[in-house]
Amino acid sequence: MISEVHDSPTHPGRVSDTPPDGSPTHVPLAQKWTTHKAESKLINPANRRKYTVIVVGSGLAGAAAAATLSEQGYNVKCFCYQDSPRRAHSIAAQGGINAAKNYQNDGDSVHRLFYDTIKGGDFRARESNVHRLAEVSVQIIDQCVAQGVPFAREYGGLLANRSFGGTQVSRTFYAAGQTGQQLLLGAYAALNKEIHQGLVKMYSRTEMLDLVVVDGHAKGIVVRDMVTGKISTHAGDAVLLCTGGYGNVFYLSTNAKGCNVTATWRAHKRGAWFANPCYTQIHPTCIPVSGDYQSKLTLMSESLRNDGRCWVPKRKEDCGKPPASIPEEDRDYYLERKYPSFGNLAPRDIASRAAKEQCDDGRGVGPGGLGVYLDFADAIKRLSEGKIRERYGNLFEMYEQITGENAYKQPMRIYPAVHYTMGGLWVDYNLMSNIPGLHVLGEANFSDHGANRLGASALMQGLADGYFIIPATLPNYLAGQKPGQFTSEGPEFRAAEESARERTRRLLSINGNRSVASFHRELGLLIWDKCGMARTREGLAEALKKIPDLREQFWKNVRVPGSGDSFNQELEMAGRVADFLEFGELLCLDAHTRDESCGGHFRMEHQVEGEADRDDANFSYVSAWEYTGDPGKSKLRKEWLDYEVVHFSTRSYK
Repeated sequence: MISEVHDSPTHPGRVSDTPPDGSPTHVPLAQKWTTHKAESKLINPANRRKYTVIVVGSGLAGAAAAATLSEQGYNVKCFCYQDSPRRAHSIAAQGGINAAKNYQNDGDSVHRLFYDTIKGGDFRARESNVHRLAEVSVQIIDQCVAQGVPFAREYGGLLANRSFGGTQVSRTFYAAGQTGQQLLLGAYAALNKEIHQGLVKMYSRTEMLDLVVVDGHAKGIVVRDMVTGKISTHAGDAVLLCTGGYGNVFYLSTNAKGCNVTATWRAHKRGAWFANPCYTQIHPTCIPVSGDYQSKLTLMSESLRNDGRCWVPKRKEDCGKPPASIPEEDRDYYLERKYPSFGNLAPRDIASRAAKEQCDDGRGVGPGGLGVYLDFADAIKRLSEGKIRERYGNLFEMYEQITGENAYKQPMRIYPAVHYTMGGLWVDYNLMSNIPGLHVLGEANFSDHGANRLGASALMQGLADGYFIIPATLPNYLAGQKPGQFTSEGPEFRAAEESARERTRRLLSINGNRSVASFHRELGLLIWDKCGMARTREGLAEALKKIPDLREQFWKNVRVPGSGDSFNQELEMAGRVADFLEFGELLCLDAHTRDESCGGHFRMEHQVEGEADRDDANFSYVSAWEYTGDPGKSKLRKEWLDYEVVHFSTRSYK
């Protein structure tokens, strides 16, 4: 079902029924954020104490938002399913965080970061949000340095930068190969200060099960205590979802096993639009799969491609030979050959497809031929092993612990894997969804990356949303709300809580003979095969036929042992996989509907010389899906992307 109502100004005859993004329309792009902040509503500091804000998730976006809003005077309740906020998945980010500081004096600027991000997303991101992100990036670094984040420094003491894919400047700030961990510890310290002062109430080991909507507004959540099994409700004046992405729908991904789609999917079923679910990012630099029953994959930071060179043997018969025995003239440095301007720092979607292309050609290395080499020999010769160890030492150690191979002595073997999701709940310029009061931050929303995220931009977005954007935009909603108007004793809260209890009872009562993991694995491998790096109309149609059948089998034959009244990880996973079985169908429906190639969405029918072939005339819109009770019959709303500064062009990195 595709709903089209209002004329789109730059697409005559094309129409859209999504509201405008909410950014100022009467000012140039470069002044939109400053103007919007000046025109936004304010709440008296004394009155802020009357409002309660619920924050779900304690990663970079959640911890930053909770700490900052609490510092401003709001009452904050923060929920996470980990045993501590410091174990949020943001801690796993490795390579760095972008900011347009131009410390290297190499031509960087806010406009260049903005344009690189729009181009990197294959012209499928909202212009106003991306420019704001580029503006705010320069403040993030100052904030984090003030918190004590130990960024790498040059010999003279200035902050160091390195390059990442899709750019020709050095704008990525980093802390060895553990940037996400250090940034999260900074946000965690800020959050802990507020917890200690009693201004943030932290609920760890607590999972959100549902959103409570009262009179059309988000006013609370239903949660389960993962230790005791107790299901309860919490009321607030606004709800912020900071719950990350949905990459684990593919089963094998670089995400932690606990990462899931449940919070955003349950909000979607309460009326929030899900935008661009087919935009999933495949990271080119991961350790290859080692067995059929492997449960997750491990990321090797994109930063390694600053000094590592990707290659495969030119001849298929050389693939089984030790890499050191293959002479230089018999090696194909395929990224340097295909994309001479960017070389090994081509964007992730392009580098991933290039690696797959080599392996499909029979020139992959390692078990099953699913790998390419990432070779540091030249960099070690040029810089010394000590310098490489200084830059990437923990990554090399991790690689050796997993593979048993010393990457200082022989090339790493890497292969693409699911890493990040650009899709998420639809939000306006205030980061509010179409449900008033429900705000969505970080990877959980769709707004900043289009069809492909550039490396080192995830940490940038999470901290921008939490530290700088939501504190300025949330009052636009709260100022019109009477604080404390609803309590968890209301009928909507009781109904949502009972619905969550019934769902738990149903899962426990099936008593079938298949494990939760077996359904998850089957679903994930199906979606990876039909909706992974390459997609076809026929393959997507096949997936759309099989997923409902698999979902039906799940609800008839899954076995969830134990009870709901205590610690039960199988029950937790069953709820998440049940959501993946619904969400996976919407993901494939979105990919099937978007009959073009762009960024991470590569339809085999739409390519020119192996590169993505966009259709700007018909598909330059955000797909905003409305739940109708059946994922396969979701209603599509289109937000047309109307650019005022950027002009559509062929995305080339050659």
